[in-house]
Amino acid sequence: MAKDIEYGTDQYAPNKDYQDPPPAPLIDAEELGKWSFYRAIVAEFIATLLFLYITVLTVIGYKSQSDTKHNGDECGGVGILGIAWAFGGMIFVLVYCTAGISGGHINPAVTFGLFLARKISLARAVMYMIAQCLGAICGCGLVKAFQKSYYVNYGGGANELATGYSTGTGLAAEIIGTFVLVYTVFSATDPKRNARDSHVPVLAPLPIGFAVFMVHLATIPITGTGINPARSFGAAVIYGKEKAWDDQWIFWVGPFIGAAIAALYHQYILRAGAVKALGSFRSNA
Repeated sequence: MAKDIEYGTDQYAPNKDYQDPPPAPLIDAEELGKWSFYRAIVAEFIATLLFLYITVLTVIGYKSQSDTKHNGDECGGVGILGIAWAFGGMIFVLVYCTAGISGGHINPAVTFGLFLARKISLARAVMYMIAQCLGAICGCGLVKAFQKSYYVNYGGGANELATGYSTGTGLAAEIIGTFVLVYTVFSATDPKRNARDSHVPVLAPLPIGFAVFMVHLATIPITGTGINPARSFGAAVIYGKEKAWDDQWIFWVGPFIGAAIAALYHQYILRAGAVKALGSFRSNA
């Protein structure tokens, strides 16, 4: 009787097309002595700086052009659709540019999800998050330096919970939005999928950018769309007003929960990690 063969799991195919890479060590002392490690950190810093610079400028530009109190047109500017395109488009461009150097995370939530899935070491995860937060602060700082009056008058691109929405609604929006993003990252970069469906080429930055675009369309009216703790933190630090810090915890807790759920879902349900672990346990017993 014919037997279904799945890449990486069939015992009768010793020369299988795909094998899961070993999990990254929790503490990898060797990578601390490699230039590629520090080059990746610099890449994450610069990419997050550029991301915040372009996107916050877009947000402020839209608000200034649509401000009717200062001769603006209520229908002027790029609108919410344009803002969503700016965020999604920049992620597409920057992930494409940095994927081969740092993996193109540009987001502490993505880094956290990949760390939970043992794709990166603890040291790399921590250093990436620090670089991303510093890059976000510098990116927003450049915007304020070049357009200080606009930056202060139009909120500095800071995330905040919109009037009429509860804290629970805002937190749920951030959890679900980040889940969509991190789930897309795992799916688009899954090496098993690339081996199995090599006849269907997938340019990973494209679906990731589209995920960011779609999430922004849905959640800009609720929280301004965080789904990236570094983005929310950098804008709050440079804007510096109390309102930007009131709900800051939502933009950390929500994305980290969403990333954790996405990592567990992909690794232990879609990739059947829990089933394989149980089978291995039974075999050993």
